[in-house]
Amino acid sequence: MNNTLSVNRMAWKLAENLLDNQDFYGVKASKASSGATVVDAGLNAPGGFQAGRIITEICMGGCGKAHIGFKNYGDLKLPSITVYTDQPAIAALGSQFAGWRIKEGDSVAIGSGPARALALKPKEIYQELAYKDESDRAVLVLETGKPPSNELIEKVVNACQISPENLLVIFAPTASIAGSTQVTGRIVETGLHKLRTLGLNPHAVRYALGYAPIPPLCRKFEVAMARTNDAILYGGTAYYTVEYDDEAELMKILAQAPSKAAKNYGKPFLQIFKEADRDFYKIDPNLFAPAVLIINNVKTARTLRAGQINIEALKESFSLS
Repeated sequence: MNNTLSVNRMAWKLAENLLDNQDFYGVKASKASSGATVVDAGLNAPGGFQAGRIITEICMGGCGKAHIGFKNYGDLKLPSITVYTDQPAIAALGSQFAGWRIKEGDSVAIGSGPARALALKPKEIYQELAYKDESDRAVLVLETGKPPSNELIEKVVNACQISPENLLVIFAPTASIAGSTQVTGRIVETGLHKLRTLGLNPHAVRYALGYAPIPPLCRKFEVAMARTNDAILYGGTAYYTVEYDDEAELMKILAQAPSKAAKNYGKPFLQIFKEADRDFYKIDPNLFAPAVLIINNVKTARTLRAGQINIEALKESFSLS
């Protein structure tokens, strides 16, 4: 297995910066009874763009960078996050992907970030990547509006095979600036995961960059959650540099990759979510993809593009007048 990069050790360095500068990042750290460190980045702490930016980089296991600025979307100019990585398979799928379902009482918490690479959640991704991290410290990120329970912390510690004092859990509600920023910062991961499900080998992707708008803040969870989805589905652009011999096959994969391939494309995500009885698993999985994907194939020196930005859907979702 490829163990030359330790996403947890690199992320831990970023987390130390977060802990050393809590006032700057607008976060509040505390100790759980087990000894684990818990960082509130948007519930009872103000959080903000800076917190969202560094949490995005932590989620990518220190293998990527994030910047915040303005981007144009047709006649719209919106605050946006840009992320890029030279280790896309490990940064996006091996760390950032929200693929760890952790049962917590009657509910399920979704974990992302480098701790997954110790617990191997989900296992099939790490088998495909031939990657497993080796670290005595772990960093987990939760998109939630409540602090992690002792039960959750115990499960994470056991799965990662570390001591509780070497676990750091960061949480931020979607209905916070930090939360919405780090969710839309998953633009590269969303596209790479979709390409993988369509048959593209993640190891063929050498470099990746993407950007998506950061939605206007709304304190209602469902609206905030829907807006972050719409930001990627209707406003996100992901760019990948790949080495691929069969360009005809690559073009077929790319044609199915954008969110436009989904049957319920075009509706605000909140409406789609309600029509699916608020069950994500009833939603067409083809929808979860960037609006635009661009692939530069270095084997042929050609650049391929699919999808489009949907300005009207963004305006409707973001309630822009």
